[in-house]
Amino acid sequence: MEPAPVTKRLSLCMSAILLSASCANQPVNRISSEPLVTVSTVDLNRYLGRWYEIARLPNSFEKNCEGVTADYTMRKDGLIRVTNTCRKDSPSGAIEVANGRARVVDAATNAKLQVSFFGPFWGDYWILDLAEDYSLSLVGEPSGRYLWILSRTPAINDQTKNEALSKLTGLGYDVSALYFPAQPPTPDIPLN
Repeated sequence: MEPAPVTKRLSLCMSAILLSASCANQPVNRISSEPLVTVSTVDLNRYLGRWYEIARLPNSFEKNCEGVTADYTMRKDGLIRVTNTCRKDSPSGAIEVANGRARVVDAATNAKLQVSFFGPFWGDYWILDLAEDYSLSLVGEPSGRYLWILSRTPAINDQTKNEALSKLTGLGYDVSALYFPAQPPTPDIPLN
C-alpha cells in the first residue's frame, strides 16, 4: 500500500532535520575569519576522472573508509555523475559505493560546485587549490567543516604532501585534524 502524502512529507521533513543535525555536529576546523577563496578557473573536462583521497577531515559519512576514490563523469543533462567508493575498515575491505550528482554554481570559474547524494539536499564542493597539471586538488567548503586532499595517484610524495598542508594552513585549516586513509598498493576498483 502506498504511504499517504502526509506520511511522505513527514518522512521527507524528518530526513531533512536529521541531515541538518548531522551537519551541525561536524566540527569546524578552519579558524580564519578571511573568506574562503577558490581557484580562478577549472577546466571541468580535465577535472573529470578518478581522484584518490589522500586526506580528509573526519566526517560521519566516511566512517571507517579506507581506499577511498571519487570518480567524476559528465552526464547528458549537464550535471556531473559522482561515484564515491570506500573500502570498509581496510584497503582490502568490502567495497561500498555512493552515487550522486554535482552541479556547477559558479559558471565564471567552475570552481564552486554543489554535490547531492540523495534527494533535494546539496552540499558545497569548492576547489581551493589545483595543481597546474590537475594532479592534485584541495577541496573544501565555506563552513570549514569538510576538507579533502585528492590526487590522481593513490599516494603522493612528502614534498607534495607538505606543500598541500602548508597551503591549507595558510587558508586557516587545522591540518592536525586531517585523517590519511590507507590506499591499496594497486587499486583494483574499476573506473566507471
